[in-house]
Amino acid sequence: MTDTTTGRRPRGRPRTTGARTCDRCGRSTGKIRIRWPDGDICGICFHDATRAHGSCHQCGQHRLLPGRDGNRQLCRPCAGITTDLDCHRCGSEGEHHRRGLCTRCTLRDDLNALLLPADGPATTEAARIVDVLATVDRPESIYTWKRNPKVDHLLRGLGDGTIPLTHDGFEEAPASIAREHIRELLVHHGLLPRRDPDLARFERWLQERLDSIDDPTVRRPVEQFARWHHLRRIRRRVGQELRGAVHTSKQEITEVSRFLTWLAERDKTISTCSQGDVDEWLAGGLTTRHAIRTFIVWSGEQNLSSELGIGFRQARSGRLITQDDRLDLLHRCLIGEPDTLAYRVAAVLLLLYAQPLVRVAAMRTEQIQVAPDGLLVLLGKEPAVVPEPFAQLLREHLTARPNLRTANTSGNPWLFPGYRAGRHLHIQFRSWTDCARSASTCSVPATPPCAISSARSPRRSSPPNSATATRSPNGTLNSPPHP
Repeated sequence: MTDTTTGRRPRGRPRTTGARTCDRCGRSTGKIRIRWPDGDICGICFHDATRAHGSCHQCGQHRLLPGRDGNRQLCRPCAGITTDLDCHRCGSEGEHHRRGLCTRCTLRDDLNALLLPADGPATTEAARIVDVLATVDRPESIYTWKRNPKVDHLLRGLGDGTIPLTHDGFEEAPASIAREHIRELLVHHGLLPRRDPDLARFERWLQERLDSIDDPTVRRPVEQFARWHHLRRIRRRVGQELRGAVHTSKQEITEVSRFLTWLAERDKTISTCSQGDVDEWLAGGLTTRHAIRTFIVWSGEQNLSSELGIGFRQARSGRLITQDDRLDLLHRCLIGEPDTLAYRVAAVLLLLYAQPLVRVAAMRTEQIQVAPDGLLVLLGKEPAVVPEPFAQLLREHLTARPNLRTANTSGNPWLFPGYRAGRHLHIQFRSWTDCARSASTCSVPATPPCAISSARSPRRSSPPNSATATRSPNGTLNSPPHP
């Protein structure tokens, strides 16, 4: 059985019911974690209390505040709490993790055992890795993460030297998310030289793709097209956002290899291919087969094929979102739906300024400017006004950006920091809330910033036959006529 809270979305592991009642949260529980002056405390309330730091409402000292007096937070002496919550090594206040030590000291001990040799001096690099991981703002996350067998193997290899601290050394280790996370963490902290990770992954993928092609009549043109066309273009764009270009290149190279394999099965090559062969290939499969168009054009320019042609595939156009739809979505974001602040900010940037989610995800904090009369956002040559109440949401987000408590803190420039060190959040890595997904399926013309004031309060729903928002010939948004 589970005990849920009315009016609140269930999140995480559900609490179990029991015969005991926590005097702090009032919920039923099977076990009381500890008894303090304000009553019986359940495990979750104890967990929260031993991580609450701030200024005591009674004595004013800045320290751990596990005590409660109504809504006031108190330190241990003022609350009359005698529980030992001091780390026996560093003296910091918090819940003991192992044998009287805090989580940070426990984590450092475990990292020393993994990375530093028991008999002999430790390398400077290994000691730096320990410091990087042990000094994060939230050591509990690193402690849980390192229990992954792949992470354990990588850290042990870096410690004993079986995995050299180089990019080539990492390439020799089995491919995994953990490997890339550790690599980018070390790059972020200067323990590995910087390189473009998207370019490196594309080069590795390309070599593996070419090695999987046995027929030389297929491999040769695929390799020429991939290296001379795609790889050269991607290398020119190093330093820019490459994920979209890499994805497109992979798709085109994959479809070209399938097309040339299909030709080889018919004893043909790109030089003997006819327009009928191209048309037959396109008609016999999914629309992704149109991705060979770039190759067909390129092969003609390189005199590798006869005059072949493929028209542009007509993409499906999404419906134009109406002003009522947009204000409804803005209202949902401003009142707290969804309840994740970062995703609400991203959704409003999309809805209010018509910015694609890819561009929103790659925004930097320097694009938010503080002016005497409010906030400005730089999305083009001239900054745009950030209206209230969105400006307040943006201020709250800037002071509490996510993913900055796990070795990703130093000099992170992104408005939406990613899960990996030094990277911004990727729109396909995690959903950007139902508001953003709903809006992203439509064509979103820019909304005048003043329109956000209309989204603060609920509006009357339009009659079924009422006119919807339209676009004028010059591209501006015309509101529907009022009855």
